[in-house]
Amino acid sequence: QVQLVESGGGLVQAGGSLRLSCAASGRPSSTYVMGWFRQGPGKERAFVAAISWNGRTTDYADSVKGRFTISRDIAKNTVYLQMNSLKLEDTAVYYCAAKRTTITRTAGAYDYWGQGTQVTVSS
Repeated sequence: QVQLVESGGGLVQAGGSLRLSCAASGRPSSTYVMGWFRQGPGKERAFVAAISWNGRTTDYADSVKGRFTISRDIAKNTVYLQMNSLKLEDTAVYYCAAKRTTITRTAGAYDYWGQGTQVTVSS
């Protein structure tokens, strides 16, 4: 069983930054692909970013490319999402997720999910 706990959300003004964290526990948590998804008001859950188990491969949604950076600290079993130049449309509940083997953008392919952390971007 893999358990995921997100933190770091909050209220920021457009143009500001936040860093989200996802702490993972369980065996073998370090071998999992980790992803970030988000669900905004009136929208379906959407892919944001993912990173391979060893951190060597990443993938980003076009809407966040160049603004967000996903990274992981294997020793700490923690995945991060650095969010810069935040826009109003980034407002959403952000979830981290885990799956085996390969990166995918499909939410249904992920096996474990955190409870989410709210990010609100204001003008």
